[in-house]
Amino acid sequence: MGEAGEPGGPLRVALLSYRSKPHCGGQGVYLRHLSRELVDLGHTVEVFSGQPYPELDRDEIELTKLPSLDLYRDDDPFRNPALGEFRDWVDVLEYAHMRTGGFPEPLTFSIRALRELRRRRRDFDVVHDNQVLGVGNLGIARLGLPLITSIHHPISVDRRIEFEAAKGIRQKFGKHRWYGFVTMQSQVSRRIGPVLTVSESSKVDIVKDFKVDPRDIDILPLGVDTRIFHPRGARVPGRIVAMASADAPIKGVDVLLRAVAKLATERDVHVVVVSRPQKDGPTEKLVRELALGERVQFVSGISDDELGELLASAEIAVVPSRYEGFSLPAVEHMASGTPLVASRAGALPEVVGDAGVLVEPGDVEELAATLRGLHDSAGERARVGAAGLARVQERFAWPAVAQATVRHYREAIAQQRYLRLARRG
Repeated sequence: MGEAGEPGGPLRVALLSYRSKPHCGGQGVYLRHLSRELVDLGHTVEVFSGQPYPELDRDEIELTKLPSLDLYRDDDPFRNPALGEFRDWVDVLEYAHMRTGGFPEPLTFSIRALRELRRRRRDFDVVHDNQVLGVGNLGIARLGLPLITSIHHPISVDRRIEFEAAKGIRQKFGKHRWYGFVTMQSQVSRRIGPVLTVSESSKVDIVKDFKVDPRDIDILPLGVDTRIFHPRGARVPGRIVAMASADAPIKGVDVLLRAVAKLATERDVHVVVVSRPQKDGPTEKLVRELALGERVQFVSGISDDELGELLASAEIAVVPSRYEGFSLPAVEHMASGTPLVASRAGALPEVVGDAGVLVEPGDVEELAATLRGLHDSAGERARVGAAGLARVQERFAWPAVAQATVRHYREAIAQQRYLRLARRG
């Protein structure tokens, strides 16, 4: 390490993320905002990512693309690449995993990242893994580079919920195979040192499911970009908004749609979901079954400003998830001054506190009744919206998140130096 690694000096940070959707999915949003704030603090940041690549907010942030075969692209999922697309044995491994029902990206990205960092180990003071947790990470740790790992929540929770929602032996076997990478992530997480997570709830689940020593885990909540998410004036009567992966059982969009269908028989309401449902998938089928028609709209591919406008235009926001390790959407809704209804699940009670209305996850009747009550009371909507906005302003700010993250970087660097000196002595 050169001067950049000196105590108190600017750091050279390698940020790793195997996929980085910029506007949805907590990992991509986290990467985007953290990298910006680190650069604003004077540090040098280089992002290493597979597809989809991130949008980065500062020209000073370098993006190093570590391309996969992009087997799950939106317009051609589970595709068969042409022979000329295969570059090496890692690509062959990736394709073989996909063809046998597995999800290979955490594994194969970690191998590509290790290969790149081995060549460039002197370019960085610290490596920050954004929940890749592939076996290649163990090699990165052996390069002598301090390694910090963010685990937003253990994907074992997603696996458990999707397995319970699967119908029949064939679907259950498919889920078991798809989530095979979770075993690898569990094993790697126990061997790579300091872990950052976003909530006490997520820490409990990491300890329980991944068996990580709780002394190795520090809690660092996420932030919200109030330049995008803030109150903007008039709201659209009857509009309910949600941001969630439409077809993922863990996100509870099915519960929201059923609740809106009940409410729509007696109130003039409609719901806008920021997501792209699978064509003729479970969510589209449910919309037809409930005859929601124009009562539901799905939007995707919108700009930051359009997203901010949408969230601030709603009278009510909903996070109907069956589990969340943190929930950036919850914080973004509250930052918009929109009254929030959220499930009493995972970290949501911890994040929302008494600044929103909590309902039991999966309870359609309770959610419908809560939406009805808020719809009918402008005063209650104003009270809950103001409480959420105040909570965000007090607790969730990206600059503070970045400053705390840098403190963890410096601790990891100091620990690495201590170990190096101890080996020499």
